[in-house]
Amino acid sequence: MAYDFDLYVIGAGSGGVRAARFAAGFGAKVAVAESRYLGGTCVNVGCVPKKLLVYGAHFAEDFEQASGFGWSLDEAQFDWATLIANKDREINRLNGIYRNLLVNSGVTLHEGHAKIVDPHQVEINGERFTARNILIATGGWPQIPEIPGHEHAISSNQAFFLKELPKRVLVVGGGYIAVEFAGIFHGLGAQTSLLYRGELFLRGFDGSVRKHLQEELTKRGMNLQFNADIERIDKQADGSLKVTLKDGRQLETDCVFYATGRRPMLDNLGLENTGVKLDKKGFVEVDELYQTAEPSILALGDVIGRVQLTPVALAEGMAVARRLFKPEQYRAVDYKMIPTAVFSLPNIGTVGLTEEEAREAGHDVQIFESRFRPMKLTLTECQERTLMKLVVDAKTDKVLGCHMVGPEAGEIVQGLAIALKAGATKRDFDETIGVHPTAAEEFVTMRTPVAG
Repeated sequence: MAYDFDLYVIGAGSGGVRAARFAAGFGAKVAVAESRYLGGTCVNVGCVPKKLLVYGAHFAEDFEQASGFGWSLDEAQFDWATLIANKDREINRLNGIYRNLLVNSGVTLHEGHAKIVDPHQVEINGERFTARNILIATGGWPQIPEIPGHEHAISSNQAFFLKELPKRVLVVGGGYIAVEFAGIFHGLGAQTSLLYRGELFLRGFDGSVRKHLQEELTKRGMNLQFNADIERIDKQADGSLKVTLKDGRQLETDCVFYATGRRPMLDNLGLENTGVKLDKKGFVEVDELYQTAEPSILALGDVIGRVQLTPVALAEGMAVARRLFKPEQYRAVDYKMIPTAVFSLPNIGTVGLTEEEAREAGHDVQIFESRFRPMKLTLTECQERTLMKLVVDAKTDKVLGCHMVGPEAGEIVQGLAIALKAGATKRDFDETIGVHPTAAEEFVTMRTPVAG
């Protein structure tokens, strides 16, 4: 049978666009359908605008520290509307780049909501198209629990478009999105509380990292409330919100921001017309080749719920394109040693195993750890401390994990990720000459284990 397209991609986010572009470059006839915005979550309501807001929030510290270096400044004024308008302009520019990337690579772009009619057919804007392969790359969507008054809360999707900066913000959640936005609001001058139902935020990260960030955020005056959860939200006559916690306490705020998880975006996708199966969490079930239970339908990115990071979706998109249309270049995605950053203030950078994971896996562990006040702060009143940590296998000397909390942690850990991926030992680190004076050199000067 002759198909309209060799590959029909639903979703023009990072993974979908990468798969489409490279498939077209390999000679396939490709279409992409997108119902919202080109570039997906990352470009529009995720990593890119969030990092711009983090940069904005960091200036408060820079102004504060400048006097130690001889700069005298009038009182700084912040304007939320300017930041948001400039952010919007940059996102519009990136949307245009994504459009050009697709069109210039020969991909047909369909703008509208695509629905799968059967394993080889898609309907969009009243038209039907056939495809040899259909790729689901629809991503995720934030979810707010349906407690009484949940309609008064916002998610990350709305946070990027607030008309003004709230005076008081209550951020709910313990993952990286909650921690990052708490830092943004706090840095920009809002009275910020972070509320999490567990013992300590950032579950799954190294214990030293979690505790260190807790200490630093507390130092900065952020109100951290653990073992706490919301029962209901009530809007007051003056527009403020009264939040009742499950322990009976009541809090007053102007904004409740929920960052308690994301669900796969499968609304009205037509999966019931196929043999595609979902796992117990509602994500699309795929094998190691990203094939669903329906052989002609594939899925990747956040919608499969593996590692929900933009560079991972990009790698998965490349793997799918190569396997289908350039098999001689196919390489499976390696999910080990994936570096990641949390753009909290201060930043977190991490790659490899946590101390807890290494011990659980049976490694004889040596820990090298350093906490210090960065050189930049020595002329200021700021007491922030940086944490650097290496998790080492005592038997093989191999570095299993590398963790940092401090300025530019993501930038520093990216380079170290290459070393860990290549199998670097602690001796390799020790024999590497440091760049002086930098914070990063501390990773190659830690000589004495703190625990074993």
